[in-house]
Amino acid sequence: MSAADTAFILICSALVMFMTPGLALFYGGLVRSRNVLSTTMHSVVMLGIASLVWWAAGYSLAFGTDHGGLIGGFDYLFLNNVGMEAGPAENLPHLLFMAFQCMFAVITPALISGAYAERIRFSAMAVFSALWLIVVYAPMAHWVWGGGWMDEIGALDFAGGAVVHMSSAAAALAAANVLGFRRGYGREAFIPHNLPTTVLGAGILWFGWFGFNAGSALAADGAAANAFVTTHMAAAAGIIGWLLVERLHGGKATTLGAASGAVAGLVAITPAAGFVTPGSAVVIGLIGGMLCYGGVFLKHKLRYDDALDVVGIHGVGGTWGALATGIFANSAIGGVDGLLNGNVYQLWVQFVSVVATWLFCYVASWLLFKAIDKVMVLRVSGEAEIAGLDVSEHNETAYQI
Repeated sequence: MSAADTAFILICSALVMFMTPGLALFYGGLVRSRNVLSTTMHSVVMLGIASLVWWAAGYSLAFGTDHGGLIGGFDYLFLNNVGMEAGPAENLPHLLFMAFQCMFAVITPALISGAYAERIRFSAMAVFSALWLIVVYAPMAHWVWGGGWMDEIGALDFAGGAVVHMSSAAAALAAANVLGFRRGYGREAFIPHNLPTTVLGAGILWFGWFGFNAGSALAADGAAANAFVTTHMAAAAGIIGWLLVERLHGGKATTLGAASGAVAGLVAITPAAGFVTPGSAVVIGLIGGMLCYGGVFLKHKLRYDDALDVVGIHGVGGTWGALATGIFANSAIGGVDGLLNGNVYQLWVQFVSVVATWLFCYVASWLLFKAIDKVMVLRVSGEAEIAGLDVSEHNETAYQI
C-alpha cells in the first residue's frame, strides 16, 4: 500500500463528502423561501441515511463477489472483512476505498431530490432513498465499477456519468411523473429565493468535484492530475457554453446561468475525466453547457415538473458525457481509444450503457415510487404544500421577519 495514495484519497473522500452540503446550498437557494429548509434537509439527511445503508449492505452489493454480472455478494455486509488491509484498490486500505465510494452513494440520492422538491413527504423520501440505494444504486455501481456486465463489455465511466448522474436523472424523471405538478405550476412564477446561496453551492460543488474526479484515479499520479485539469477546463467551458446560448436565446447572460453552466460542464466531464485530453475536455464542457441549457426546456415540451432541472442537467449532461467518452477517449491518457482515434466500437459500447442505465434506473425508480405511494403516500396535502414544507414537514422557518 502507498502512504501517498492513502493520504490523497483520504482528502478526496472529504472533498466528495463536502459536495453534499454544497448541493444543499445549491438546491436550497433555487426554491421558494417557504421550502428552503425542507429542500436543504433532503441533501443533509443523506449523510445519515446513505452512509448507514452503505455500511449495512450497499457496499457489499456493489463491490462484493460478482454474481452473474448483475450484483455483488454478501461478503462485506456490515463491513465484515473490510479492514485496514489492501482492498479492491491494492494501493489503498480497504476501509478507505469503501469510504471513498460511500461519499458517492451519499450524494447520488441527494441529486434526485431536486426533482421532487416542494411537494414530497419527508418520511416517504427517506424510505425511497434507502430502498433506492439498494435496488438501483448498488447494482449500477457493481455493473460499472464492481466487475459487472458493463465493466465486462468495456463501458467507460471514470467517475460516475452512469452510476451517479444518469441514474439520479432517471429517478428524477420517475419522481416527476409519479408525483405530478406542483400546485400553481404553469400559472405562477416559481422564482429562486436566494441566488447567492445557489452560487455558493455551485462553488462548493466545483471544489469538491476535484476529489470526485481526480480521486477516481485512486492514486496520487498522472492520471489524477489529468482528471483534475480536465475537470476544471470542462467546468470553465460549461459556463461559457451555457451563457452563449442563454444570451442568444434570452438576450441576457445570468448568474444562475453561470452556476448552472459550471455544473453542466462538471457533469459532462465526469465519465470522461480520466480518458481524454484537456483540449477534448474543453469541447465536452462547451457542448455540455449548450446542451444542458436546452435540456432544461424539455420539461415544458414533455410536460413533467422536474423542479430543479435534474433531468435537464444531470440527465442530458451525463448522457452527453458518456457518449463523448466514446468519441474523444485517447489511449495515451486512459488506455482506450474512442471514435476520433479509430475505435468505433467504443462509442457503440457507450451507447449501450446509456440505454441500459436509463431503462433500468427509470423503471426500477418508478416502481419504487409507486409502491411507496401505495403504502405511505408520497405527496404532502394541498394545504401543507401551500403553507410550505418547512413548517408542515419540519415545524421550522428559515427566516425570521
